Amino acid sequence: MTAAAPLPPLDELLADAHAVALPMRVRFRGVDVRETMLLRGPAGWGEFGPFPEYGDAEALAWLRAAADAAWHGFPAPRRTRIPVNATVPAVPAARVPEVLARFGTGVRAVKIKVAERDQDLDDDVARVAAVRALLPEAELRVDANGGWDVPTALVALERLEEHGLAYAEQPVPTIAGLAAVREGLADRGVPVLVAADESVRKESDPLAVARAGAADLLVVKAAPLGGVRSALDVVARAGLPAVVSSALDSSVGIRAGLALAAALPELPYACGLGTVSLMRDDVLREPLRPVDGALELRDAVPDPGLLAARAVSADRRRWWLERVARVHALGAGAPQP
Repeated sequence: MTAAAPLPPLDELLADAHAVALPMRVRFRGVDVRETMLLRGPAGWGEFGPFPEYGDAEALAWLRAAADAAWHGFPAPRRTRIPVNATVPAVPAARVPEVLARFGTGVRAVKIKVAERDQDLDDDVARVAAVRALLPEAELRVDANGGWDVPTALVALERLEEHGLAYAEQPVPTIAGLAAVREGLADRGVPVLVAADESVRKESDPLAVARAGAADLLVVKAAPLGGVRSALDVVARAGLPAVVSSALDSSVGIRAGLALAAALPELPYACGLGTVSLMRDDVLREPLRPVDGALELRDAVPDPGLLAARAVSADRRRWWLERVARVHALGAGAPQP
């Protein structure tokens, strides 16, 4: 992979750091309030928002991504308008219209969460059917976050495909499992592609899934891959189509995702960068929310008043500062990837 730039000194990273709490409109991957930290550097703003359960070693890539954005900026764009999908969390089917309404008009693609704990396949089918009924022409994709085993994934995707699916994102946890699902779908004549997400961003080798022939496309996120330039390198070396997605970011993190999508040589799929629509609050006066199914490339500069209003408690700020310090210590002593 492309060598990462050294991290700035810790005191520089934290000189203008803001930990914020952003309430969600609807629970998403178990989160009701999204906490994240925003860092300002000489080139602008970066976001450090690994989820609380992520260990320091995994969070290091997120810190590199934030520093890369804030200290080095973004590559030159190839496009300035990025098509985005709507995202439907694992809500009851009756709430689907409410969720989709947050994304406005012009939605042409929808990602639907499935395989949620404490739900069953009938819940997933009902949710997907509700989306299809509202958007009969939209491209639909489902995201299981590795929640199925191979036999369950094959049964589920065969049922869900009755409503028309473009692809299934991370249906099972492992690379070998993805390959088995891909082969099983082909054997059954089920025309659903397999996309790898966690098998790219959580693996020590993000190219392993491509070498194994285990996926038809990659889902890439700037933060867990160490930044925009590192993610571009992964896509180029994998040789597979890519969908750019977010990690439940504020508009600052979404700006990095837009930079990644804007710099890719090809962008065949709508991107998962519309998730600010799932939040009640943001740090921009004009959040990066899609209009007519797309986001325009523009800067994301937090409003000082909103940073103050959304600031976490003193205890939580201390938690975030200590976390950055621990992760920075790992990066300062580690070889550059």
